[in-house]
Amino acid sequence: MSTSLLYHAFGVRGYRYVKTEYGGGEVVFTIEQPRESYRCPACGSDHVIGRGQNRRRFRSVSIGGKAVYLILAVPRVKCHDCGVVRQVKLQRYALELSRHMTIQDVANHLGISWDVIKEIQKADLKRQFDRPKLKHLRQIAIDEISTAKGHVYLTIVLDLESGAVVHVGRGKGGDALKEFWTRLRRSGAKIKAVASDMSPAYIDAVTTHLPGARLVFDRFHVIKLYNDKLSDLRRTLYHQLTDTMQKDALKGVRWLLLKRPEHLDPNRKEPERLEEALRLNEPLAMAYYLKEELKNKTFREAFEHYRGVLEIG
Repeated sequence: MSTSLLYHAFGVRGYRYVKTEYGGGEVVFTIEQPRESYRCPACGSDHVIGRGQNRRRFRSVSIGGKAVYLILAVPRVKCHDCGVVRQVKLQRYALELSRHMTIQDVANHLGISWDVIKEIQKADLKRQFDRPKLKHLRQIAIDEISTAKGHVYLTIVLDLESGAVVHVGRGKGGDALKEFWTRLRRSGAKIKAVASDMSPAYIDAVTTHLPGARLVFDRFHVIKLYNDKLSDLRRTLYHQLTDTMQKDALKGVRWLLLKRPEHLDPNRKEPERLEEALRLNEPLAMAYYLKEELKNKTFREAFEHYRGVLEIG
C-alpha cells in the first residue's frame, strides 16, 4: 500500500504509509506524520522540536467485512515562538470525514468526543472565513439585521459578485463599519458601486470613505418607503375629508393600496372597493398610480422621478 492510495482510498493526507497488519478480522494500517510538517497547534509556527509521541488508534472505513484501523503516533511538540508544549492536532482526517458524516458519526467512528470534532470544524471555518480577502471587491451591499428578537443589531457587508459576507459589525450605522473601512483601505480594493438602504448614516459613510463609488439604493427599500408615504397620505386624507361617502370609501383600503393589482381577490370584491376609493379621492389615485409606475421604471429613473414624492434629497 502507498501513501497515495492511503489518501485516495481513505481521505488521509499529509501522512506517510508505514505498514499493514492483518489479524482478528481487522486490517490495521500504521501511518506517520513527516517531521517537516510539524506545526505548533497554538500559533501555527513550524519552529518546533519533538517532545515525544502518543500512540493513537482510529477507526476508518471498513473494507468488505473487515474492520479497518489507523495507527498513528501523534507527535508532541515544543514551540520556540510561543513556548507551548502540546500534542499536534489531528484535523485533516476528521475534516475529510465531516464532508460525508454528522459530527456525532465522526466522533463515534474515530472513538473521540463530539466536542473535539466540533472544535476542529469551528477552527477550520474560522481559518477559512474569519477575515475574508477584500482585495478583489468591486461591488458591495450594506444592510443591517436584528437578532435576539430585535434587541441586537448587526451590520452586514456583502460581496455582490460572489454573495460572500465580508464583514459583520456589531450595532448599526456608521460606527459598525469603522473596522471594515480600515481593512478596505489596506487591501487596495477598487469599489465601483455600493448598494444600501436610504439610511443617512450609510449614505454619509459611503460618500466619505468611497467618494468615487456609485451609491445605489436597492429597489426594495425605495418601494417600501413609497408604500409608507402612500399609507400616510390615505390616513391624512381620511381625517381631512368631511364627505361621509368619501370617508367610508377609504376605510379598510390601506392593504388594498399596497397589494399588487394581480393579487386583489375578486371573491371579496377587492378590485371594486379599491376602484371606488380611487374614483372618489383624486390625490390618492394619483399617488397610487405613481406607485405602480414606479415599479416598472429603471432604478435611476425611479429615483430621479420620485425624489420629491419620497422626500429624500
